[in-house]
Amino acid sequence: MSGPLIVLVGPMGVGKSTVGELLAERLGTTYRDTDADVVATAGKAISEIFFDEGEEHFRALERQAVRDAMAQHKGVLSLGGGSVLDEKTRELLAGHTVVYLSMDVDEAVRRVGLNTARPLLAVNPRRQWRELMDARRHLYEEVAGSVVATDERTPEEVAQAVLDVTELPERTGEPMPSGRENTRMTEQGTTRIQIAGTAGTDPYEVLVGRQLLGELPNLIGNRAKRVAVLHPEALAETGEAVREDLAAQGYEAIAIQLPNAEEAKTVEVAAYCWKALGQTGFTRTDVIVGIGGGATTDVAGFVAASWLRGVRWIAVPTTVLAMVDAAVGGKTGINTAEGKNLVGAFHPPAGVLCDLAALDSLPVNDYVSGMAEIIKAGFIADPVILDLVEADPQGARTPTGPHTAELIERSIRVKAEVVSSDLKESGLREILNYGHTLAHAIEKNERYKWRHGAAVSIGMVFAAELGRLAGRLDDATADRHRAVLESVGLPLTYRGDQWPKLLENMKVDKKSRGDLLRFIVLDGIGKPTVLEGPDPAVLLAAYGEVSA
Repeated sequence: MSGPLIVLVGPMGVGKSTVGELLAERLGTTYRDTDADVVATAGKAISEIFFDEGEEHFRALERQAVRDAMAQHKGVLSLGGGSVLDEKTRELLAGHTVVYLSMDVDEAVRRVGLNTARPLLAVNPRRQWRELMDARRHLYEEVAGSVVATDERTPEEVAQAVLDVTELPERTGEPMPSGRENTRMTEQGTTRIQIAGTAGTDPYEVLVGRQLLGELPNLIGNRAKRVAVLHPEALAETGEAVREDLAAQGYEAIAIQLPNAEEAKTVEVAAYCWKALGQTGFTRTDVIVGIGGGATTDVAGFVAASWLRGVRWIAVPTTVLAMVDAAVGGKTGINTAEGKNLVGAFHPPAGVLCDLAALDSLPVNDYVSGMAEIIKAGFIADPVILDLVEADPQGARTPTGPHTAELIERSIRVKAEVVSSDLKESGLREILNYGHTLAHAIEKNERYKWRHGAAVSIGMVFAAELGRLAGRLDDATADRHRAVLESVGLPLTYRGDQWPKLLENMKVDKKSRGDLLRFIVLDGIGKPTVLEGPDPAVLLAAYGEVSA
């Protein structure tokens, strides 16, 4: 039976969220909380919903949140304390692995009795607790296959007890897997890669396969009334076809055409989109869909992040670069005269649909450009990627190659693992910028007319030489950068006379701290690290190795 791996039920304050997150981490999956879904839908805290609209309205929101989560979520799920009161919810739980986390009255009063954010325990907590449990205990026991007591246990001990009674296998392996710990394959051959929610964001899935547009309505959901389809001029027919399909399914769907490529990433284009949303009456429950390359998904995500301080959005990337990089992780942004992506927000999508059929008609230079990000993933985390490219460089240049799906899936899994741990680039996520410091400087110098992957390729060769000169990287691995990148047709050099301009551009890079330049370099394959404030002479020497 499809559905959540584990469902946690129990009274408020028992620790379902804490235990659920621990379980998700140990099982190598994602965590979801229906109370958080209700808050996101209503745009206010649960206590405010109770006060403003009453318990009946809250229960209706909760019932829908449980129904959606049971249908969509595949990891660890926790339900609100009173959700089992609803007969239809109890029916939804039948046949699933449900664990009831229990605690006695003294423990309950100690944990939640003085917390006025718990609307049903605001007055006389001991009596209220007994009344609540008299009404609910038998329902918890009815839906649950196992009961785990939490009294005088740490969250870690409770999580272990849940694993013991459910007999589910824990995830094993290194923190940067090349396997499929965060992946599952559907019956139709579609790979679903989990991105864990962090910093208050919801988890979501990246789907990789063919003929995926049928998944759009499921991701949009029934709470949305309006959908805006953002697409570049080059995909006008595709954008209109998607709009028509969504309109036929009952949504008020509009299409917003953007300029092609980096020309879309301006504040003027964003303002044009905001105006269209305003004229359409877009609300917080409505959804934006971005169909196109990395520039389109960057703009779509940024518009979604900034409209009404954040609405849901779905990415439908149509290029290799967008599939493995831009559409995953929630980094959105636009360019300014001062640099690339300096204005933006962290706003993860509700889902990503990577339809490999879109790559069949991609121009070869655009396809090869995306290979730079795939090769980057190989150097920073998954050397199997490098092996696959080296085994068939010509095959790696085309969507009909024997390893296309695996290369894309492996690259997405690398990014998924990183962004699930570090949404806002405070630590681990910086490794995804390998080669990007110089690349962004080149792109700015070329007024964003260069393909991103071409600049990243040169940036990686520069970073490898910088690592070598700094005594961090061995000669063989540095040389391997050149061999792998050149084998698929990516450039290795840039104009030597541009170094002063590039150096100035790098000083305003997002990864810099004050005047201190920071570069991601390698101590070896799969061993990225930060090099801060390298000697200017070393920088110049490294650039000399990529100068034409």
